[in-house]
Amino acid sequence: MKLIIVYTRPESLQAVKQELYQHEIYAMSITNILGAGRQKGYVELYRGISTEVNLLKKVRIELAVPEEKAKAALEAIMTGARTGKEGDGVVFVLDMAESYRIRTGESM
Repeated sequence: MKLIIVYTRPESLQAVKQELYQHEIYAMSITNILGAGRQKGYVELYRGISTEVNLLKKVRIELAVPEEKAKAALEAIMTGARTGKEGDGVVFVLDMAESYRIRTGESM
């Protein structure tokens, strides 16, 4: 099994999900997060006060997939999240040592 962790723009979430669904990958966890990366943020003027915003809204997608679906999942994520602009995100692929279903105790 592989654990895939994706950090990407909130507006690309729907496209990533649709690409994963086409490869019959449905199980995932999604979290709204704030983060700083190469984008470095922006300066905002609010009520006459200049504020630097360097923590930008992102989403974190986590999915565990079998070895044989890992490549397809990675390609789907890259296709759905790519805009060609800085800040598209990053993908981490990790080996999973073990996983168990809580209800039945079966190894996955």
